[in-house]
Amino acid sequence: MIRVSVLYPPSGKFDWDYYLAKHVPLVREKLGKALKGVTVDKGVAGGTPGSAPGFVAMIHMTFDSAEAFQAAFAPHAKAIMADIPNYTKAQPQIQISEVKA
Repeated sequence: MIRVSVLYPPSGKFDWDYYLAKHVPLVREKLGKALKGVTVDKGVAGGTPGSAPGFVAMIHMTFDSAEAFQAAFAPHAKAIMADIPNYTKAQPQIQISEVKA
């Protein structure tokens, strides 16, 4: 199983209402049955007391394989990516990881 994580660094703008009500459902719809699970995290603090989080938001999506993710994402990449300016100015960082535990 693999996890695709999209991490949003601080950018001065993040519309949580839009993200949760519009973007996440769009992603779920476009990725379809290949998407096995989704969690969304809101950054609240960094590692030291009083420090800001390194990321304001993170979405973690699980798939059976990297190939399954790529096959599901590729046909909808433009639509999903075009929606990003509706909720943030941040340049998201993407990581694909193998789930080990």
